[in-house]
Amino acid sequence: MNSNKLNNINRLFNPKNIAVFGGNDAEIVISQCKKMGFTGEIWPVNPKRESINGIKCFSSVSDLPKGPDASFIAVPRSAAIEVVKELNKMKSGGGVCYTAGFREVGQEGVELEKRLLENVGDFALIGPNCYGMINYVNKIALWPFDHGGEFPGFGAAIITQSGMLSNDLSTSRRSMPFAYMVSAGNQSVLSIEDYVDFFSQKEEVKAIGLHIEGLQDIEKFQKGCLKALERNVPIVAIKTGSSEIGNNLVSSHTGSLSGGDEIYNSLFDHLGIIRVSNPHEFLETLKFLCISGSVAGKKVAAFTCSGGGATMLADYAEKIDLKFNQPSNKVSNVLEKLLPLTATVSNPLDYTTPIWGQPEKTGPVFNTFFHDNYDAAILVQDYLPPNINELNKFYLYDAKAFIKEAKLKNLPTIICSTVPENNDPDISNFFVSQGVTPMQGLEEALNAINMSYKFYQRHQDFLLGKVKVKKSIKSLGTKSSMLNEMESKSILNKIGLAIPNFFNEKNYTKHYEQTEELSLNFPVCLKMLSREVQHKTDIGAIDLNIKNYQELLTSFEKIKKQVEQSKENFSNNFLVEEMQPEPLGELLVGIFYDLQFGYVMTLASGGVLANLIEDSVTILLPASIDELDKSLGKLKINKLFLGYRGKKEINRTLLLGNLKKLTDFALDKSNNVQQIEINPLFVFPEKNIAVDGIIWKNE
Repeated sequence: MNSNKLNNINRLFNPKNIAVFGGNDAEIVISQCKKMGFTGEIWPVNPKRESINGIKCFSSVSDLPKGPDASFIAVPRSAAIEVVKELNKMKSGGGVCYTAGFREVGQEGVELEKRLLENVGDFALIGPNCYGMINYVNKIALWPFDHGGEFPGFGAAIITQSGMLSNDLSTSRRSMPFAYMVSAGNQSVLSIEDYVDFFSQKEEVKAIGLHIEGLQDIEKFQKGCLKALERNVPIVAIKTGSSEIGNNLVSSHTGSLSGGDEIYNSLFDHLGIIRVSNPHEFLETLKFLCISGSVAGKKVAAFTCSGGGATMLADYAEKIDLKFNQPSNKVSNVLEKLLPLTATVSNPLDYTTPIWGQPEKTGPVFNTFFHDNYDAAILVQDYLPPNINELNKFYLYDAKAFIKEAKLKNLPTIICSTVPENNDPDISNFFVSQGVTPMQGLEEALNAINMSYKFYQRHQDFLLGKVKVKKSIKSLGTKSSMLNEMESKSILNKIGLAIPNFFNEKNYTKHYEQTEELSLNFPVCLKMLSREVQHKTDIGAIDLNIKNYQELLTSFEKIKKQVEQSKENFSNNFLVEEMQPEPLGELLVGIFYDLQFGYVMTLASGGVLANLIEDSVTILLPASIDELDKSLGKLKINKLFLGYRGKKEINRTLLLGNLKKLTDFALDKSNNVQQIEINPLFVFPEKNIAVDGIIWKNE
């Protein structure tokens, strides 16, 4: 981002004056700015009106006193382009183009958007086809609708690719602290990548929320996210839609396992981005991160006044591997004296109703409990609605006692309702002022703790220099040609991977006098070699467990007949290979080139399991040995490699070394690799053998 553009973004989000173009929508924007308390100058521009919202109108851009810091443009498409052109000439800051009807409507709109871009210069433009932006910090709303949201001195910057979603998020009743809201629209000029870069440097921004349909520049996005990671600013994302793999190899196992969504997961994991699946979890997670920050471990202390609530917490925590460590003997002995006879010392602790609402009794319980070490604390409370809220003061007594004791231990603290709707807005806002996160929903609360810990770990990795921008080759085309299996495996063997002993027969009608001419040990397998057939099993172009020479001759004829029946081209070129003993495990190893992300690697349970069980992981390349090791560890099949049920553990160094050789080979531009797929790679305790492998070269 050049210095002029950065300066203009700053002017856009922190304007001293605002120009508003249009009629009714412009009038609403002026009202929104007044409601928020904007104290700068507002200049409405409309040649057909004398005034808007009590403010005298200017007839045109050229009549303005100077280039405005920020503008809201709500005029027809062609006129909007001219307004942007004139604002740029006047060295204005930036603006919101609320006007729709650009590339989202088809070819005519595409051409108009090109014209817009030709005239924008360094003008920092949000949109077109967007709601705009809300700056809660400096009380500015270039936003044509009523909206909600509070700024308690800190908050989240939220960027969405959906205008209505952003407005819905702002009006949630969840005591969510907001700093900025941006509806990005078509992102013709300013993109999600720019906003992440910009907001990651703002002191008041404690977390960034993203609604992503797609990204424009993966490398630029990474750089912005790493700035946020460096400043310990978490990013929470909802990713909607599914992008197609940017190549023509989706028929392979690798392609089917590493869809666009899985690649995004890999990108998010690498950058420490927390991915959530729905808006309420999005808000609850952002809220926790803004108020309480990330947690440094998985040990949680939880308190309820209900056995049912305690059990629900314990059950869900086990599913996501959060730890409710039980009180130590020393703490338990003291708690037994402080609690009613009906209470059982445990974590989560149901301290029971006999002492409920009595801080002189609940306070010592909390204090004693925290003598053991924990990483976060939760108190479960469901507040009553306004018409029956007389007892809320007793809940609040316990809450204040809990907050006091948790603060002494400097614990990230949550007060959470069992039922999401059971909160009191005024009490929740009080909790926020105390640095306590009021959360709505038990699972949302536990998920937020768990995911914030994962962010904490990734931040630690960054401090150790383990998280860097993934720069991959971006110059390959989309066309490729497939090598046959023998050609492919010969290359794999040169890289350093072991392959089965084989014999290449280019004339299957030849009669051998002695089986020793094969120089192979039975049993063997027979495969037709072809640059056209990828899945040999589908057309009967492979035969396994051939026990002698006579069976081999019969197999030649059988394969020929089956291939001809399948209508595929028959080849006289065959590969005869020694069958391998049963391995400890089978891996699918795939590398392919994606037009947007560059080279991507897939590891999965291989062989017949490739499509039977969901056991795969996607890795953006380049990847270190450590990254490959962590990815391998995520697979279910990894248990077999660790010596499952008394079996021998594999030579992990050898396997990881072989995987690294493959990635290095693929990333070497001179090798012209489009895709590699080994399925299966037989993994034995002391060796790895590529039983089947195919390489595609870029044309």
